[in-house]
Amino acid sequence: MKLKKTYKFAVRSAIYITFFFFFFAVLVSFVISNNSSIVFIGILSIFIFILSFLIIQYRVERFIYKRVKKIYDEVSLLSIKNIDKKNITTDMETLSEKVKKFAEDKRLEIEMLQIREEYRREFIGNVSHELKTPLFTVQGYLLTLQDGAMEDESVRKKYLKRANKGVERLISIVKDLDMISKLESSNLNPKFEVFNCIAMIQNVFDLLEIKAKKRNISLAFDKMYETPILVKGDVKQIEQVLTNLIENSIKYGKTNGKTLVGVHNYSSHQFIIKINDDGEGIEEHHLSRLFERFYRVDQSRSREQGGSGLGLAIVKHILEAHQQEVFVESTPGIGTSFSFTLEKVQ
Repeated sequence: MKLKKTYKFAVRSAIYITFFFFFFAVLVSFVISNNSSIVFIGILSIFIFILSFLIIQYRVERFIYKRVKKIYDEVSLLSIKNIDKKNITTDMETLSEKVKKFAEDKRLEIEMLQIREEYRREFIGNVSHELKTPLFTVQGYLLTLQDGAMEDESVRKKYLKRANKGVERLISIVKDLDMISKLESSNLNPKFEVFNCIAMIQNVFDLLEIKAKKRNISLAFDKMYETPILVKGDVKQIEQVLTNLIENSIKYGKTNGKTLVGVHNYSSHQFIIKINDDGEGIEEHHLSRLFERFYRVDQSRSREQGGSGLGLAIVKHILEAHQQEVFVESTPGIGTSFSFTLEKVQ
């Protein structure tokens, strides 16, 4: 009969003890010339085998269990409740595999904590830098006015206007941080409703028309859409996504260029909205990090154009809350295409 692997050690030990006793007893019986005792010795050997097996198995299990429990208690990383006492036997291979799995899980957990800590430090550094720039700007203008420039009406108006612009940037950063915080804590749950995405795109065009004209960039559809295209989602949040993406195309698009927006079939239950510009494009090694908070491809140009540096991060969080996807493709010197999916109305 094939025995369980966990009992091999105890069985072998019991056999060794039994054989030793049997041959010793047989030798003694021949010495005293009492052959009738061999039957008794055989029965006693079986009894000794069973007793030895039970004692060895129990003692070894207790021995291993107590020491493994002590290890787990000392590292304080895993409760002893996570160890099944029945599984802690003489099968050291199984135990070794469990310990290796435990160690690998903890290694991955530690690596994730290190990544989060590094991300936290980078995030705090970025926030402080983004807030520091407009704060110092506003402070500089106000101190200049306080030191006597207030008397000159033209200087006063110019400096107050610039200070107000710095305050507006601060407000923009704080609003975007608040939105991301709500999105990450699931406090900004999407309110799904049916709406016409063509009408929504036109609304965003109207909203950003003045910004586009400042750089002489035209906003248009990629073709004529004569009938409404109905989708499902939170209208305000999806409008925020589209606004951020089109505003991004205006900031980094080519002067006297154009931004085209189109709606196409993506799957049987999804449309895809594409925003294409003809700007400078983005190098491939930047693409994977574009949706990180405060990540900028060109630091100097990004701050010149303004903005909080959180627009694409907000886009990603909103679409994840809608269980939709966002994509980016770019060719340096030709342009960039952002796209995202929306649920069709069946």
